Amino acid sequence: MAVADIPEIETISQAQRPSFGWRLFVSTMRFLIVLGLGAMTAGGWYLASHGFGQSFRARVVEELHKRGVEASVRRLTLDPFHGLVAQDVRIFDYRDRDKTIAQISRLSLDVNYAALWQRRSFLNAIEVRNAEVTLPLPDNAPPNTVPAQIKHLHAHVYFPPEQIFVSQAEGVFCGIYLSATGQLIKRQDYAPSHEMTRQEWQSHLQTLQRVVAELNQFQFAATPHLQVKFSGDLAAIEEARVEGSFRAEQIRRGQYLAQEVVLAGEYSEQRLNVTQCQWRDQLGQLAATASWRRSDGALQFQVRSGLNLRALLDSFGFGRAFDDFTFQAAPQLDLSGSAHLGDGQPTWQLLGHLTLGAFTYRTIPFTSADADVSWDGTRTLLREVHVRHRSGELTAEFFSAPGDFRVDLNSTIDANALRPLAPADLHEFVDEVDWPHAPVVNLSIRGSSQEASTWSGTGKFQFDRGRFRKVGFNSVTADVRFGQGAATYENFRIVRDEGVATGTLVYDFAHHETRLTNVRGNLKPTEVISWIDPKLFKVVAPYKFDRPPSVTVNGVYQFHGGKNTRLEINVDSPSRMDYVFVGKTLNFDRIAAKLLFTDDRLQILSLDGDTFSGHLSGNADISLARSNQHYHAMMDVSGIDFPRLTDLYFDFKTAKGSMNGHYDWTGIGDDPRTMVGQGEIELRNGNVFAIPIFGPLSDLLNAIIPGFGYRVARKADAHFTLKDGVIHTTDFHVDGGTFGMAGRADLYFLANKLDADVRIDANGLGAVLAPLYKIFEYKGEGPLNHPTWRPKNF
Repeated sequence: MAVADIPEIETISQAQRPSFGWRLFVSTMRFLIVLGLGAMTAGGWYLASHGFGQSFRARVVEELHKRGVEASVRRLTLDPFHGLVAQDVRIFDYRDRDKTIAQISRLSLDVNYAALWQRRSFLNAIEVRNAEVTLPLPDNAPPNTVPAQIKHLHAHVYFPPEQIFVSQAEGVFCGIYLSATGQLIKRQDYAPSHEMTRQEWQSHLQTLQRVVAELNQFQFAATPHLQVKFSGDLAAIEEARVEGSFRAEQIRRGQYLAQEVVLAGEYSEQRLNVTQCQWRDQLGQLAATASWRRSDGALQFQVRSGLNLRALLDSFGFGRAFDDFTFQAAPQLDLSGSAHLGDGQPTWQLLGHLTLGAFTYRTIPFTSADADVSWDGTRTLLREVHVRHRSGELTAEFFSAPGDFRVDLNSTIDANALRPLAPADLHEFVDEVDWPHAPVVNLSIRGSSQEASTWSGTGKFQFDRGRFRKVGFNSVTADVRFGQGAATYENFRIVRDEGVATGTLVYDFAHHETRLTNVRGNLKPTEVISWIDPKLFKVVAPYKFDRPPSVTVNGVYQFHGGKNTRLEINVDSPSRMDYVFVGKTLNFDRIAAKLLFTDDRLQILSLDGDTFSGHLSGNADISLARSNQHYHAMMDVSGIDFPRLTDLYFDFKTAKGSMNGHYDWTGIGDDPRTMVGQGEIELRNGNVFAIPIFGPLSDLLNAIIPGFGYRVARKADAHFTLKDGVIHTTDFHVDGGTFGMAGRADLYFLANKLDADVRIDANGLGAVLAPLYKIFEYKGEGPLNHPTWRPKNF
């Protein structure tokens, strides 16, 4: 009897009023119904707030297991609107319950309660409403790592016999809206096709966490959409079919903005085909297709890109490889290739073409560049490389492989523009060269790696008019050979207005030295020496040639503080050379010498020259150290025109004869006051008394002995010393035939002062009168060019 029928009992007439027993029955039924409703309400409240017990949760877990889902349920409640609800569900790997696949905050279970009470399979479907799915972290995840989560998850999963059907699943993963539908077959005898190891599982988790970390770097102006459709058999999941599409707009990562990204592809018959890949930014777009076969890992792809490559790579942290580049236009890349990504080392085959518009590399502006590209994973080949600059073009081929590196290039680009490309060790050298005209350079480089220290090579170059260390040249040509930290310029030819230089030069920047072999030329020494080292200019500057001498150079010159300099320079000048000595300019009609430069030292050997109608020879040892300017020199002269010499140094214009002599001395710098030395001098066939020093004495003697004062001396000689600016002699002697003269003298040539004592000597028959002549002793004092002579005894 239903409750709705009770009021009708009250309407029965009094005549037909039921008995007391009937009324008791009705009251009892009312009480039982109310009690039942209260019990149901209380039970529902209890199940909603406290949930089912352990045994009932175990039955739910067992049912999920039958459906292919390994799970644990922390709480199972009854919701008056959504039915049976499982809360805090943990999903495990079906083979290893230590591997947590996901955590789901809330599941609604569509249950066949009749089957539940009869202990038969009772789960019809699972409904997820606004749940959060938390994916596990790898074992080695750093502390405080945020796990991957799918938020706002809505899904309805049905379990027809031997099937799992997802009518709709949608949620948000790392800001991306996900939508999935599909079905999977799960037979009663289901067994997985592959047992995943723990190492593989951890590897997948690490990959997932890296993907999450990368996706969290993106900012989306609008929510991107990823849609997936799938079907397959759980027992052969690798044979499943999956279709997917992705679309997003206004994606920002760092400073890079992608305006649109569209992807579409499918996985079927163990083959993944990316049928559409379009990526567009403010400079250009990328279009690509790809196909991957699971059975052997074979991959084929094609890419055409005009994206803002630099900004894109910067956003992913790979921009450092392009730190030296600034692109004014997007690089254009056409690339196709294949790969095998199976077990073992992946192998690649890439072919493509790269085109660059205007770009800047290390402050060098280039107008364009293009190249054919080939790569197989270990070997890289660039062919038909063309790099264009407003001054010229560089063409090259580039090959790099393990243990093998090759570059062949030809360039007509202005060398001044390419200065920033010079290795660090060559910066100082390159900065001192100025090439106003573009050179022609051919180089072939070989090495064991891309490290410049392993390179060696050969080539040729030709430079038109330019300057090195501010010294100009008309042209330079050379064969180049380099390796082991040194560059060798063989058969170089330097042309200047005054002559040509040829030879071999090695610039060894590893050992900081320059080696010269058989360098010959007739260039100006003062300018050529600046090419070797500007510090040597002051050493060569005093030697002034009317025409460039013939020069031969061999040896080593070390810079940057090295101590192994040994540079030999042979100089032969058939024309005039001027040299300043003791404040006066000596004129050499011809001169030759060997110059030997060693560490802070210059030796002048085998000096041989013609001057003042006579001959000069000698050598010198000169210190080039800043703190030590001492030198030592020795000189022999013969047949010197004595009048010309005295006219130069003493303004004597009346002397006669020729001079021979020897002089050995030391000094400091060019200060004559520091000269200390000794020597001897001999004058033949000269009118000694015509020298202004003896001029007054000549008149005095001529008055006493007529004709003696103007007698031509057959010979005059003296040994002398030099110190403190004073020439000192104690054995001055003049042989005038019958009569002679002897004495001592101090010539203060810097102070222009004389202090001398002489006497008359008799020779041959004149010796009879010796006692008479010896009384003629004279004292000379005063300026060298106008001294005063007086008799000492009168």
